[in-house]
Amino acid sequence: MAAAEKGAWVEIQQTILEPSQRAPTLPEDTKATPLVMRVSGFLVEGGDLGAPATVETIIGRRLAGTLRTVNPSYSHSFGTTVPELLTIGAEAGL
Repeated sequence: MAAAEKGAWVEIQQTILEPSQRAPTLPEDTKATPLVMRVSGFLVEGGDLGAPATVETIIGRRLAGTLRTVNPSYSHSFGTTVPELLTIGAEAGL
């Protein structure tokens, strides 16, 4: 069963460098990991999670990779609040 229909907002993953292609000066744990790119776009071809898919980005680029997720969202943050930093702008007169 297809996980996404044509035109859906999805995220694909593409391997840029395999571990054997990574720079020798990288830390060992980094060198052992492939360098991957994740891109969000509108599904053009494909639709099954974990299968090849093509997307068109908002700026019109077409890229191919492995379909990771449908309707991706951001989950990163800037960490917890540091109370001492809250007043820096006011103290600096900004």
